[in-house]
Amino acid sequence: MPAISFQNVSKTYIGKSGAVHALDDVSFDIQPGEFFGLLGPNGAGKTTLISILAGLARASAGHVKVLGHDVVSDYAAARRSLGIVPQELVFDPFFNVREALRIQSGYFGARVDKKANDAWIDELLANLGLADKANANMRQLSGGMKRRVLVAQALVHRPPVIVLDEPTAGVDVELRQTLWQFVARLNREGHTVLLTTHYLEEAEALCGRLAMLKQGRVVALDRTSALLAGTASTMLRFKMDAPLPAALAAQSRVTGRIVQITAHDAHEVETILGVLRNAGCQPEDLEIGRADLEDVFLEIMNGPPRTVAQVRVAV
Repeated sequence: MPAISFQNVSKTYIGKSGAVHALDDVSFDIQPGEFFGLLGPNGAGKTTLISILAGLARASAGHVKVLGHDVVSDYAAARRSLGIVPQELVFDPFFNVREALRIQSGYFGARVDKKANDAWIDELLANLGLADKANANMRQLSGGMKRRVLVAQALVHRPPVIVLDEPTAGVDVELRQTLWQFVARLNREGHTVLLTTHYLEEAEALCGRLAMLKQGRVVALDRTSALLAGTASTMLRFKMDAPLPAALAAQSRVTGRIVQITAHDAHEVETILGVLRNAGCQPEDLEIGRADLEDVFLEIMNGPPRTVAQVRVAV
């Protein structure tokens, strides 16, 4: 039984300018114990799909199940199986951190065993760096600390399926490391994790399998290693202050002084270096490495539309 199952899910919004298709026949399963990544540019449909999973929106067509429980017809069991960390910082300003977690756990009946529940809350506070903020009012916390509380609230009822919707957006490096260490531990213990993120290095490091959405459709679905192997295997990286030669500018990705150019073989690497040399360019810190997930993502998003047969599916 899949931990999460999306079957032919579509969502259409009717506005003044007509129908907007946020999701178009999205289908894939996430197996128990997977660390699964859902990627896509802004407006691709990721948040809409998560909202349908969470019961905050209703699909126009299709079905969504959590551990076999339909999110519409068997919503109570589906909600108990889910712990969702939203993008937005939503909090109750009238309670301190510990009180907020106790109230949240009570919604799911976890307060029946008060001793075990309080011990789990203490563990969450310690693992998320909130132990010294347990008695602080939510209004007194920084944005990063509030996001830590949101993570704790999602985990306080020990859900078997965890959904992290941009959990590290705008937070510091310390929180990222703390969060990923704790979530990776939960995943090793058997929890299923669904992650949406724009930090592709996180997805590459953490997710065993990925789905990519573009304009509401699944355009890639495979193991992370297979997606990485399916693109150009070589990436030329260097720093340069001068403008790139026109022959290279169109195929390059430039971030400040850092230039990245894909190359498929040694001959192409030498050709690129020759163009730079002939143009009088002096690249600094030149290195040749493998393409990363960001390169794969850009290649898929900027490439031609894919047919259903081209979207690989791996379980």
